Amino acid sequence: VQLQASGGGLVQPGGSLRLSCAASGSIFSIRVMAWYRQAPGKQRESVASITSSGSRNYADSVKGRFTISRDNAKNTVYLQMNSLKPEDTAVYYCNADIRPNYVSDYVGYWGQGTQVTVSS
Repeated sequence: VQLQASGGGLVQPGGSLRLSCAASGSIFSIRVMAWYRQAPGKQRESVASITSSGSRNYADSVKGRFTISRDNAKNTVYLQMNSLKPEDTAVYYCNADIRPNYVSDYVGYWGQGTQVTVSS
């Protein structure tokens, strides 16, 4: 099982980016999917999460600007980021609670991270 994130890049303040993260491998089911970020010199922080039924949670710093969604058929989670600010600059990581076919419990998996830089 692995998570592959994509969609990062350089964007001007006020711009938008869409991140994607696809889970692949021998997967039985996926519970929560989430995005975290880590800025230089700071701890990794939760950005947004979504359950398999579509219940969402957001960090206060991104509410109203970021939208998390998922496609259960594709085992993919998305993060639409609008009105980006320089303080959103970070490496963004996807995370998912996955039950592999050969395991009886859920395991937390991390994607490799994708850089988002907001700068003029």
